[in-house]
Amino acid sequence: MRRWGLVTTAGLLACAASIAAWRVAVFTASIATELDRASALTSIAPRPQSTIVFDRHGKPAFSFFVEQRISVPLERVSPSMIDAILAVEDRRFFEHYGIDPLRIAGAAWRNLRAGRIVEGGSTITQQLARAAQLSSVKTYERKIREVLVAARLEERYSKHRILEEYLNTVYFGEGYYGVEAASRGYFGKSAADLRLADAALLAALVRSPSVDAPCVSRERATKRRNLVLALMRNQGRIAAADFQAAVATAVPDGSHKSASAGMSAANDGIGLYFQEELRRQLFQMFGADRVLRGGLRVYSTYDPDLQVEAERAIARRIEQIATARTGARDLQGSLVAMSPESGDVYAIVGGRDFRESSFNRAIQARRQAGSAFKPIIYAAALERGFAPGTLLRELDRPIDGADPWLPNGEHERDEYTLRRALKVSSNRAAAQLLQQVGVTTAIYYAQRLGIESQLPVVPSLALGTGEVTLLELTAAYSAFANKGRVASPHLILRIEDNAGRTVWFGEERHVQAISPTTAYLMSSMLSDVVSSGTATRARTAGFKLPAGGKTGTTDDYADSWFIGYTPHLLTGVWFGLDQPAPIMRDGFGGTVAVPAWARFMTAATKGAKPDWYRMPEDVEKVRICRLSGMRAGPRCDEHVLDVAVLPGEPVLTISDVPPEPNVYEDLFPIGSIPPEICTLHDPFPVPGG
Repeated sequence: MRRWGLVTTAGLLACAASIAAWRVAVFTASIATELDRASALTSIAPRPQSTIVFDRHGKPAFSFFVEQRISVPLERVSPSMIDAILAVEDRRFFEHYGIDPLRIAGAAWRNLRAGRIVEGGSTITQQLARAAQLSSVKTYERKIREVLVAARLEERYSKHRILEEYLNTVYFGEGYYGVEAASRGYFGKSAADLRLADAALLAALVRSPSVDAPCVSRERATKRRNLVLALMRNQGRIAAADFQAAVATAVPDGSHKSASAGMSAANDGIGLYFQEELRRQLFQMFGADRVLRGGLRVYSTYDPDLQVEAERAIARRIEQIATARTGARDLQGSLVAMSPESGDVYAIVGGRDFRESSFNRAIQARRQAGSAFKPIIYAAALERGFAPGTLLRELDRPIDGADPWLPNGEHERDEYTLRRALKVSSNRAAAQLLQQVGVTTAIYYAQRLGIESQLPVVPSLALGTGEVTLLELTAAYSAFANKGRVASPHLILRIEDNAGRTVWFGEERHVQAISPTTAYLMSSMLSDVVSSGTATRARTAGFKLPAGGKTGTTDDYADSWFIGYTPHLLTGVWFGLDQPAPIMRDGFGGTVAVPAWARFMTAATKGAKPDWYRMPEDVEKVRICRLSGMRAGPRCDEHVLDVAVLPGEPVLTISDVPPEPNVYEDLFPIGSIPPEICTLHDPFPVPGG
C-alpha cells in the first residue's frame, strides 16, 4: 500500500514536471516569436495628430482629433518638463539601455511582499514600448515582451528620439495625448513655455491621470505635484528656492478647455457653431481620417473676441424678448459678421445654444427675407437707370394680373422717391419698382450678388417672399459696402500639413456685381435707413458710427432681420422660431433685430474712427421739381403739395401729414437729368441757371 502511494506520488510529480516543461517550452517559443517580430514592433510609427485651427491673429483656437495630440520636437519642450518627467518616471534614463536593473529589483521586492504585481519598475523606454505596441494588462509575460521591445528600441533610436517620442505619446488625462496638447489644454500655453510648477503637475499626472487630475481632486493633484517637486529637489535638478516657489503656486482648478467627441470646446463653449461649420468644410475637403489624425494646421478667419460679443448680443436680446413674451424660450437668433472687403467671416452664431441644437440657422436655415431683400431690387433698378431721387407715382394702383394685387404696409403713400421709399420700407413702392425692373432681372442681380437659393418668379418677391440664408443675404450686402464687388464669404485662409507645407490656399474671390456708382448710391440710401428710417433704434441703442443697412419683417412677425455695415465690418442678424410663428406683437426687424446688431457693432468697432464713402465723380446733387420732374428753378420753391395718405395707414392721418415741399434734393448720375430748368413754373428759364 505504501509502495503504491510512492508510485502514485512519483507519477504525479512527473506529470507536473511534464506540464511545467511544456509551459516553459510554449512560453519560450512565444518569446522567440516576439523576438523575431521585435524589428517590426520597434518601428516608431506616426501617431494620430490633432488638427489645430488658428484664429485670424495666428493663435490656436480649437482642434479636431481622434487622440488630442500635437507632436513637437524635444527642443520645443520646456527643460523643466524634461527634468520633471525624468525625476518621477526614469531618473537614470540616460544611463541604462532600456532596462533599469535597480528599479526592477526594487519593484520585484515590493511585488513579492504584496503577493501580486503592484509596480512595474518600467523605464521610459519600456513605457513607450507598452504605449505603442503592447497591452496594458499586468502579467509577467507582458513584462518580458516589454523588455524585449524596449531593448530593440534602444538599439535602433537615440535617447533624444526615444524621450521625444515618449513625451509626444504619453497620456496626461482629459483627452490630452502628448505634452503639447496637455500644456495647451491645462494651461493655455505651449510646452516650451511651461513653468516649473506646471511641468511638475503634468509629470505627476502620468501615473494615474484619471485619479490625480485637478478636475478630479485638486488636493490630490497638489500633493502629487509637490511629490514630483521634492524628487526634483532631492535629485539636484532644482534649487531649494525654486522648490519653495513652485510648491507655493496654486494648482489650476480644472476649469480649462476639455476635449470631447473628437472636437475641442472653444473657449468654454464659445464659437461652437463656427467650429462645427469649419469641421464640416474640412471633412469635405480632406476626409475625416486626415482631419482627425493627420495633424493639419488650419489658419482661419475666426475672431474669438468678436465671437464672444456676437454670442452675448444674441443671448441678451433673446433674454430681453423672453421677459416680454410668454413662451419665448423657443426663440432662436443667428448672426454673421464678416469683412465686406475680403469676405473673411469673423463670427457665426447659429442659434441660442449649440448643445441643445447644432442646426446652424446662420448657414443652413432658409427663411423669407422680408424687406431685407428690397435693396437687391433697388440695386437692380439703379443699374437700369433709376436714381435715389427718381419718383415712383401712382403707388395706389393695383399691380395688373389675373388677380390684381396691392400690398399693404406700415407707411404707404401714392408717391415716393426711391430714397424715401426704402427708408420707410414701402411695400407698394418695392412692388411697383419690381414690375418696372422685371422679376427675372431682379433675380439675375440677386444671383450676381451671391444669392444661390432658388427664388420664386412672382410679384411678391418684392416683399421678400423668397427664402434665403443669413450668410448669403449678408454677403450680398458686401457689394454695397465694397464698391460693387461681392466678397465670397469664407472661413479658411490656408492649410498646412504637419510638416509645415501648404496643402491648400484660399484666394479671395470677388465678383463685380454692380457698378461702384450704384454701390455708393445704395450706401447713401441705406444710411438714411439707419439715421432716420426703420433702423433708428441702432442710434438710440448707442451705435454712433456712419452705417447703412436694412430691416426685414415677414408675415405675422415670424422672421426679424437686420443687415447692416460700416465700410469695414458687415453684420447680419436674424431672429425667429424654428417652426415659424409670431415672435412678439409688433415684432418688426427694427424692434427685434436692430438692438442686437447695435450691441454687437458697438463692441466690435470700439475705438474705430468714423469712416464713410466718398461721392464718385460721376454723381451730382440735383434739386428737382416734384411736379415736373425737371431741375428746380427759383419759382418751384413757392409751391407746396398736399400729400394724401392711402387707406390702411395705421399711424398717421391726413391732418397729421405736413405739406410736402415741391422741391427736393437728391443724388443722380451726372447726365441722367437734362440741364433744362423746370418750364412748368418758369416758362422762360435759363439753362443751368
